[in-house]
Amino acid sequence: MGERSRTRALVVSRAIAARLRPKAPPAPVRRVLVAHNLLLGDTLMLTPLLAKLREQHQYAAITLLAAPPFVPLYGKNPYGVQALPFSPHRSETTRALLDEEPFDVAYVPGDNRYTWLAAAMRARHIVVHSGPRPLTQEWFADEKHPYSATPAAWGDMVSGLAEGGAPSPYARGDWPAPDATEFELPRAPYVVLHVGASTPLKFWMPDRWLALAIELQSRGYDVVWSGGRGEEAFTRECDPQGRFRSYAGKLDLAQMWRLLERAALLVVPDTGISHLGRATWTPTVTLFGPGSAVLAGPGTFWRDTPWRSVTVDPFPCRDQQMLFGRPIEWVRRCARNFPNECPEPKCMQAITLDAVVQSIDALLEGQRVGNLER
Repeated sequence: MGERSRTRALVVSRAIAARLRPKAPPAPVRRVLVAHNLLLGDTLMLTPLLAKLREQHQYAAITLLAAPPFVPLYGKNPYGVQALPFSPHRSETTRALLDEEPFDVAYVPGDNRYTWLAAAMRARHIVVHSGPRPLTQEWFADEKHPYSATPAAWGDMVSGLAEGGAPSPYARGDWPAPDATEFELPRAPYVVLHVGASTPLKFWMPDRWLALAIELQSRGYDVVWSGGRGEEAFTRECDPQGRFRSYAGKLDLAQMWRLLERAALLVVPDTGISHLGRATWTPTVTLFGPGSAVLAGPGTFWRDTPWRSVTVDPFPCRDQQMLFGRPIEWVRRCARNFPNECPEPKCMQAITLDAVVQSIDALLEGQRVGNLER
């Protein structure tokens, strides 16, 4: 039996048994669960919900599930939240979760199938987003909220799962920096060019990355490359002569936080590291190809963070109107796979070097003016 099958067997039996018992009322709320299995960027975009829950339930214990590599980012308990590791590929993480004390309320953002896990963890009241999903994914949902009918950032929509107004916007220092193993930092001032992404369809052209690095070096910055494990080869394509230091594949996420929080600038495709740059308050320019600069944008919660997007909008094949399997009229994004459905990232190729440099200039000038005003 594979790990996913073991996880499923653990969850199904416990979920059915737990929900056959009478449900206690969800108030007063003393224990809150946020259950999901999301990638890094989507996990970080849950922060508005965490902030809102803390404002509403000052003394509650709030637990967030997260992929094991993400858990150290929450080591200093931002918003008083405890992160617990969960991966369907590691059944031992599920066993540990099933030993947790019952929860008064659980929020399941994204994929409603994780209502089964929330039920198995004895959540008394489960809240999800509504939409045309298989009935089996919603058997245990007690409360359903629609997605926004007008364009909005996904993080803001997720915070809408909890009743009440929007949380206070994110401020610098709201998320304490996690402890990180020491490593050699670049010479300040430095710029991080994070070239990797979850799909080659989000890769910008290597020659443009190199040209950008040379331009920023000419302005007096120490330029460094960044990428996740497995993205070292693409980083070498961007700098075949090794002109600039590369951290690709060498840092865990806590170390990445340390690198970003001291950087003068981060340039990155629409990927998880872009959202990490918001948490560290790093001036960030994000390149959007297949993704939506609206959905992944700062919205209301992150509105004060130093950030700019670069995209060509509209783009003809950024035409899919789905989010987590639900049709949304205003959404414009592309989730086609490489290479079968889309053999080359035309939407990324359309982003010019000049457009990126102009966004960098506008961002840094805004930072300079803001610092002078303070």
